[in-house]
Amino acid sequence: MYISHNMARCLHNIISRTSYITLVFFLLILVGCDGTRYVADGDYLLTSTRVTCDNPRINLTTMDTYIRQRPNSKWLSTLKVPLGFYSMSGADTTKWINRTLRNWGQAPVVFDSLLTSKTAEDLTAAVRNEGYLNAVVAPKLSSEGKRIKVDYNIQTGSPYVVKKINYNIKDDGIAAMLTSDNQLLDLHAGQIFSVNQLGKNRNRITEYLTNHGYYQFNKEFITFDVDSSQINRTVDVTMNIDLYRRNSYQELSKHPLYQIRNVYFEGANTPDFRLRQSVLEQNSFIASGKPYSAADLQSTYTRFSRLQAVRYTNIHFDENPDSLYLDCHIQVSPQKTNSIQFQPEGTNTEGDFGAAASIIYQNRNLFHGSELLNITARGAYEARELKKYKGQNYEEWGLETSLSFPRFLFPWMKKSFHRRSSAMSEVAINFNHQNRPEFQRRVFTAAWRYKWSNPQKHTQYKLDVIDVNFISMPWISETFKHDYLDSVSNRNAILRYNYENLMIMKTGIGYTYSNKGKSIRLNFESAGNLLHLLANTMTFKKNEDGQNMAFGIAYAQYLKGEADYTQLFGLGTKSNLAVHARFGIAYPYGNSTILPFEKRFFAGGNNSVRGWSVRSLGPGGYVGKDGRIDFINQTGDIKLEFSTELRSQLFWRFQSALFVDAGNIWTIREYADQPEGQFKFDTFWKQIAVAYGVGLRLNFDYFVIRFDMGMKAVNPVYTTSREHFPLVHPNFSRDHAFHFAVGFPF
Repeated sequence: MYISHNMARCLHNIISRTSYITLVFFLLILVGCDGTRYVADGDYLLTSTRVTCDNPRINLTTMDTYIRQRPNSKWLSTLKVPLGFYSMSGADTTKWINRTLRNWGQAPVVFDSLLTSKTAEDLTAAVRNEGYLNAVVAPKLSSEGKRIKVDYNIQTGSPYVVKKINYNIKDDGIAAMLTSDNQLLDLHAGQIFSVNQLGKNRNRITEYLTNHGYYQFNKEFITFDVDSSQINRTVDVTMNIDLYRRNSYQELSKHPLYQIRNVYFEGANTPDFRLRQSVLEQNSFIASGKPYSAADLQSTYTRFSRLQAVRYTNIHFDENPDSLYLDCHIQVSPQKTNSIQFQPEGTNTEGDFGAAASIIYQNRNLFHGSELLNITARGAYEARELKKYKGQNYEEWGLETSLSFPRFLFPWMKKSFHRRSSAMSEVAINFNHQNRPEFQRRVFTAAWRYKWSNPQKHTQYKLDVIDVNFISMPWISETFKHDYLDSVSNRNAILRYNYENLMIMKTGIGYTYSNKGKSIRLNFESAGNLLHLLANTMTFKKNEDGQNMAFGIAYAQYLKGEADYTQLFGLGTKSNLAVHARFGIAYPYGNSTILPFEKRFFAGGNNSVRGWSVRSLGPGGYVGKDGRIDFINQTGDIKLEFSTELRSQLFWRFQSALFVDAGNIWTIREYADQPEGQFKFDTFWKQIAVAYGVGLRLNFDYFVIRFDMGMKAVNPVYTTSREHFPLVHPNFSRDHAFHFAVGFPF
């Protein structure tokens, strides 16, 4: 979502020059407030904490997490505004203004020597766990008046290295399994000794054994003996795996190796609810005859949580007395199968009010296989007052249907692939009917697609086997034709193309990788090629523009690809830097010289170059001349964007952002209606727009409300140097854009 030009203009009128002066003055007061006002004599206000070390092997970002006492929070990593609010309050808390300021603010953080000592101890232990057994952490205190800074300087000394590795595994079966599968310690002689590395090995071996039948095994059975020598700074490491003992009354024995005997599905076959046995078995990784596996248990929970018909799942195992068999009980609790929702809406288009409503029906277990049927009926009506048009009303109704299956509906699919991938198949059919004063439009779509993922590799895939769109324009008013489509002076090829009957028949594939703050998205689609192949082998009729027609309608033909990359870099505990790049290109050919409007790229807006409002930038150096149709002229075939955003925690759920965006769009061909819009290697870099700005976010974890204000820095459309570089010659009324959105921009 975004704030329109009218709203932005209203905000600009509200925020006058006097308001800016007042705001700046108020912030200066807050920043300049004496933060030591409520710090008692003999105490100190903690103003800074820092961890330093001259050893590049030490990760200072990790060490920073051990600091137990931190100074007051800062807005934009600079301004201690919460402390300023608190300092402005009076001592009499019976007055509401003082209570309000204190609630808004943050009490001064008074230096605590005990917490400083504890932090030094924690840092020392953490560094010694990395192999620097003689490490020392010395806090350095720097005070001035009632303010104090604390620097924790880490002196690592020389590291200890592993000299020899020994194993004391008392269970012959476990010893043989770990040795044959190369699951022993991931250590070697000469490696820097690390307690943390031993802990990771302990967890890895425990995970391996619990995934191979050792139901009762836990990491407490694994211990380490470390013998160090200060003379040559070496250690000998011995890994011990003790024998099994259920309780203190039993004798030591080998660890029991369990196998699944029976699997019972409970709650899935009742008079009111039924899931097919094949669906239950397909989503269960726990099967009779297999060794017990903790990984299979977690995978089964994950698979059942995806089933729309299941509310929650409970899995437990029963041990059989005097045997090494487990009986597994998988209990499912059903969701409500049928549901109906009614969603009323209010609409406002340039002052014309209207109403809309949707009725949504869902069946979560249509064929007793957790299939999801979704039917949405929507209607809208709006009273319009358009000059020169006879019809004054806008009406729309539509029907959307989709049926999804929690598995691959595809022949010859291997069972192992079903096991590895979490898949969904979907069929959708939609129809939309629009009657406007300017024209009438009918849109019919049908799609068959697959989605699947591989959680182990953090990847997701999407395959659109076929996606067909029929766009019909049964009626266009003579006024609209004259003003925009047929008049020699106003005729616009791109606009005209998008108000003709058209069929888009495409296939596409998408790939997403997301893990640890890194995200890569790739999408590719192709339209019209199958129809064009048939046109070359069969006799297709042509329209007056020489385009081949299928089923009496011209079809679009193009290739389109997009790549999107995002990386998050941690900057301490409360800040991170987000870097984003996006590239897209679409090429119309064969039966098309222009891309369909919905397939074209646009720039500007809350997820693009935020110094421009949505769809107001580009292509290239194009200068908008007609506000009525610039929305369609400011689209292109190529998109290139780069963004960086510094995100910092303020207080409670509020976060701040400082961002810089750059990018633009271009056309591949040169169009008369988009002068200066074509991509050229020798000039495109001069047409890259740059914006900067600030943002405020309200982060509720499950969704984010975002406010951004962007300013133009470099404008590719200009008549003077002042307009070319607004960064040097800013003009708020000309160069700003406000944005309101839900979710992060990337």
